[in-house]
Amino acid sequence: MTVPSKDELLFLALGGAGEIGMNLNLYGHAGKWMMVDLGIGFADDTMPGVEVVMPDPTFIVERRADLVGIVLTHAHEDHLGAVADLWPQLKAPVYATPFAASILRRKLNEAGLRDAVPITEIPLGGKFELAPFELEMITMTHSILEPNALAIRPKFGTVFHTGDWKIDPEPLLGDTTDEAMLKRIGDEGALAMVCDSTNVFVEGEAGSEARVRANLEKLVRGHQGRVAVTCFASNLARVESVALAAVASGRHPVLSGRALQRMVDAAKECGYLLDFPECVPEQQAGFLPRDKVLFICTGSQGEPRASMAKLANGDHRDLVLEEGDTAIFSSRVIPGNERSVGRLQNALMARGVEVITDREADIHVSGHPARDELVRVYQWVRPKIAVPVHGEVRHMVEHAALARACQVPETVVAPNGTLVRLAPGPAEIIDHVATGRLARDGDGLVPLDGESLRERRKLLWNGAAAATLVIDRRGRAVATPKVSLRGIDDADGELGEAIVAGLSEMLADLSASERTDDVRIEEAARQAVRRVVRAHLGKKPLTDVHIVRI
Repeated sequence: MTVPSKDELLFLALGGAGEIGMNLNLYGHAGKWMMVDLGIGFADDTMPGVEVVMPDPTFIVERRADLVGIVLTHAHEDHLGAVADLWPQLKAPVYATPFAASILRRKLNEAGLRDAVPITEIPLGGKFELAPFELEMITMTHSILEPNALAIRPKFGTVFHTGDWKIDPEPLLGDTTDEAMLKRIGDEGALAMVCDSTNVFVEGEAGSEARVRANLEKLVRGHQGRVAVTCFASNLARVESVALAAVASGRHPVLSGRALQRMVDAAKECGYLLDFPECVPEQQAGFLPRDKVLFICTGSQGEPRASMAKLANGDHRDLVLEEGDTAIFSSRVIPGNERSVGRLQNALMARGVEVITDREADIHVSGHPARDELVRVYQWVRPKIAVPVHGEVRHMVEHAALARACQVPETVVAPNGTLVRLAPGPAEIIDHVATGRLARDGDGLVPLDGESLRERRKLLWNGAAAATLVIDRRGRAVATPKVSLRGIDDADGELGEAIVAGLSEMLADLSASERTDDVRIEEAARQAVRRVVRAHLGKKPLTDVHIVRI
């Protein structure tokens, strides 16, 4: 059922359902597919050498002739960050509001694709058609400029695709959530609501950026010495709040980190932040008194190359934090980043820097809806079907239960690869398709479960051993085997000697015919090396064997 008929509406997530990040959603109708968002996720400790991962788009690449477009809900990396990597496989037009389009063009320029990707800017609240789909952008609030939901209107009724959202009565930048439009969708008769599940376990409401702004000003006023504040670069209302807190405290703001500067530039290009306080260049900040500067830094998640990490390690080219200074984390720790953030904060404290987080002060609010906000929107939209996305499975299951409590007749928990028929008839799972992950490895993309990364993980945990055997035509040793160990402790040489002895014994045990077969010798030698290392250390190293016949 991967060719949608004109009499059905299909939904399929290839990323972002059963996980937070890597969003890639597909809607199918009348023989065509439409993609909503194309994002990345970030690597964890199980992915050595990898920084970025993304959904494997193979399913839709095989059907790209029927892909009518890629619609982006907003400019966060987990919603548009994979466009530059995957567009060459998809070659579909892209649709986005002005700010997301501005951010995307910058990313495409870095990838050498600026002029290759057709981007259509859709005004806020704009309507457009990607036949057979009719769409309307709906203004929401979130932790970035111009977050949009989508009203998708096939003949079966409106699908309300939320994107990322919250309800913030004072977002500080951009418009408030278009409550009237959401109620109108409900009055029209909503078929389905495909909705963000991130904070379904959080009671109450997410909170307003206006409250954070007031609290940041009070906090900065209360500290002497240098102050450094880190937050998500994309949360420009927060960035502006920090800059205004600096000015109100008699300090000069300093933007530190390329991502911050890119975001501010894109915002100004789109007509936002036109009254942003003047910032002192990093190269000049060192000439100012300690109590007259405030650094606005990238690196709230412990990114090793970000500005805050450089300050913590004492290797920033222009800026410094030292005893008596203060570092403020106006952010939350994304699940999976606990270790990196902990290391960063420990490094700062080791330098005598006071560290303040959202546990000590009310200086962060989430960009995602808590339970009361979810209930409110379900009351406005009143969908027939609830499809939770943007969450781990536990989030989606809890979200489905909440939707049922809100009197939604049907709920579907559909992790990545689950093909759902939304209409006609009751919503149902009709198929499962293969999904996977791609890793950006250097300048290329490789399967996350592919041979190269599997071997890299083996190297990480077990080390590597290499053996060279020099033998004659009859397979008799003409020199002592040479052994090289990497990532394996052999300070006294005992293990190496045992491996050499094991290899010599292996050769002696082979039959005359086996010693003429290089493939047989290599496999026997590999097993011999692994057997010795396992006996000594309990490890199974990645093992290479080289045969030299003379």
